[in-house]
Amino acid sequence: MQETILLFFQNIANPFLDSFANICSALGEQTFVIAFIVAILWCFDKKKGFVICSSMLFSVTSMGILKAIVRAPRPFTVLPSIAGKRLATATGYSFPSGHTTTAASFYSALAVAYKKRTLSIISAIMIILVGTSRLYLGVHWPIDVFGGLVLGVSISLLASSKLSKLYEDKKKRYRFSLTLGSIVLVAGSILAILLQAGLVDEVAFSDLMKTLVLSGGGYLGFALEAKKVNYSTEGTAGRKIIRFLAGLAGVLAIMALKLIIPSSLYFLGSMLRYALIGFWATGLYPLIGKSLF
Repeated sequence: MQETILLFFQNIANPFLDSFANICSALGEQTFVIAFIVAILWCFDKKKGFVICSSMLFSVTSMGILKAIVRAPRPFTVLPSIAGKRLATATGYSFPSGHTTTAASFYSALAVAYKKRTLSIISAIMIILVGTSRLYLGVHWPIDVFGGLVLGVSISLLASSKLSKLYEDKKKRYRFSLTLGSIVLVAGSILAILLQAGLVDEVAFSDLMKTLVLSGGGYLGFALEAKKVNYSTEGTAGRKIIRFLAGLAGVLAIMALKLIIPSSLYFLGSMLRYALIGFWATGLYPLIGKSLF
């Protein structure tokens, strides 16, 4: 049954659908989602940004753990009839689909946060498009996409109300962010050291390590913001655009550190970059760029 579904998409493939599937797949990738979340955090609503970001991080971390446990092969590595496309995004094992999990968590959390019928419909369409694109591209089994959809939506729906209440209590939010950030940052750092030493499976744990240190840096940033910064998202449209572009330039600069970190230190370099991106987005940029807020 799963092979039949994948063969259907292979048989209808054409250049237009290839381009469309690549665009849809990008809607569930980290670059797009991170840019969207920081726009909410910096320019629109800190509480909603915290809830959406947390829901997505919980989902993606759970997905990474499942991938490391199940270690399912991807369809294009098993079926000669399936030609995988956009393989640069097909890192790690297959179950569950990371793109689908990310999209399902992000867009469902977005819909819950804003409670607008039109946005809910658009979010549902986005989730379906991302999941379907991964089948069309031949990089996931249908069960991977279904699992990612259930995981992402379930965690966001279950966590959103609790995270919203947590945000209202500044002291509890500070303690929660500091404790969770410290724990997952240490766990991710240990995993990075093990990966660098070649002691654990790179395919199983590389993406999980990046998620853990990104989360760790992000939550330590949330703790810093709650304790010291307390910025405002108000401002004119022009001011918000400048604020967003300046902060995004910082994210891109951190990502560009990859160009100067020796490839022999790839995992330790990745640990540094992803932790810094999380900390920059939620705490450091609001602190040093407060005049733009």
